Amino acid sequence: MSDDAKSILSVKDLSVGFKVRGRKLRAIRNVSLELHDQEILAIVGESGSGKSVLTKTFTGMLESNGGITHGTIDYDGKRLSDLKKDKDWIGIRGKEIATIFQDPMTSLDPIKTIGSQISEVIIKHQGKSAKEAKKLAIDLMARTGIPNAADRYNEYPFEYSGGMRQRMVIAIALACRPKVLICDEPTTALDVTIQAQILDLIKELQKEYHFTTIFITHDLGVVASIADRIAVMYSGQIIEYGKADEIFYNPRHPYTWSLLSSLPQLATRGGELFSIPGTPPSLYKDIKGDAFAPRNPYAMKIDFEEEPPMFKVTETHYAKTWLLDPRAPKVEKPSLIQNLHQRFLDMQASDAAAKLEMGGGSDDDE
Repeated sequence: MSDDAKSILSVKDLSVGFKVRGRKLRAIRNVSLELHDQEILAIVGESGSGKSVLTKTFTGMLESNGGITHGTIDYDGKRLSDLKKDKDWIGIRGKEIATIFQDPMTSLDPIKTIGSQISEVIIKHQGKSAKEAKKLAIDLMARTGIPNAADRYNEYPFEYSGGMRQRMVIAIALACRPKVLICDEPTTALDVTIQAQILDLIKELQKEYHFTTIFITHDLGVVASIADRIAVMYSGQIIEYGKADEIFYNPRHPYTWSLLSSLPQLATRGGELFSIPGTPPSLYKDIKGDAFAPRNPYAMKIDFEEEPPMFKVTETHYAKTWLLDPRAPKVEKPSLIQNLHQRFLDMQASDAAAKLEMGGGSDDDE
């Protein structure tokens, strides 16, 4: 599952398990993935699909009751899957691969000023003096969209709005000068206007600092405008994988069809929003066949009996569904997501017209 782009992180047949109250939970099941230099890779799926667990293995941040049970993770000549102790991760976690979490207040120290928290990271990871670190911290604050950054250097997290705190967490992550930035649902708690600003900011900063981004979300709509490639996860597996345009406009797995059909943007006035029936299977039990089969209206007998292989759609697009077997009946994707490209263009035109009527875009979030 790769193309000609340079791979900087490679995951092969990775499985991750947890011991919970005497039972074994298999959270990640034989996942393979290539991360390409300076791309934005979105990992999408429902809560509990394994998105965050997968990326925690890249920084050695799995909970103490969990661990890698099979497979390898290679990054920059290092086998990350072999690292066992916290001290082994010095030089990787934060410095090479940094993470932005959903709630910025879990990452910020409430009794330290914002500026000092950024400066500490610069001193530790870049070896700068306190004076140099303060100058660089103020510059980072300004670059992440904080107005009057020098004046706000000595303010505390509680004095910032949610959107501004998230900008500060981004600034702290970038102060490490990482090569890979993992964004774990960083916009979920923000309103849609601020959400769009944070997404634009991440994309702008990536172009400036040349890092690679992994963006975790449960909402395909969030990454529609920023992702280069998308990996769709379900029940601990990647079930579809391809360039963003391929996933949005030529999806091949019924679960991806369902995720796209659930986009709020596709709801009609007065109509019901599509929801996926049923619930994902328990990962405490061995899963027979296709994990999505009980929720899949297109499921065939084989879906309940044998796990499908990963079928190749194009050189860059793969999907794990028996519907791609040459012997399977031909099935059209749901009418709701047909002509999706044109529908997105129409929505963008409508949004632009609405902004013009209101006299331009929204002000910042502070």
